[in-house]
Amino acid sequence: QVQLVESGGGLVQPGGSLRLSCAASENIFSPNVMGWYRQAPGKERELVATFTRGRSTNYADSVKGRFTISRDNAKNTVYLQMNGLKPEDTAVYYCNCKAYTGILAYNEYWGQGTQVTVSS
Repeated sequence: QVQLVESGGGLVQPGGSLRLSCAASENIFSPNVMGWYRQAPGKERELVATFTRGRSTNYADSVKGRFTISRDNAKNTVYLQMNGLKPEDTAVYYCNCKAYTGILAYNEYWGQGTQVTVSS
């Protein structure tokens, strides 16, 4: 069972920046794959940014060039640096861990979420 604890959310003005952190109870490198998702009111949860099993990164088109996912393996922590925030980025942001047990099989874990509100 992987436990994930997010922090760093809050209220920010349009154009501002925030950095989210996700502290994991286990290692964040292979076979575990970490990512960030978000869910806005009335919408489905969507991918924001994630590492891949090949160590590269993947971003939603809406955040490319503005958000950066990174990690500190020694601290078992994943970050999401968010710059140039827009009102449409307002959502609850969730940390996600896919703990692979095989080529395709994995157990999936979620953090409790952290609210990000972009408003003037």
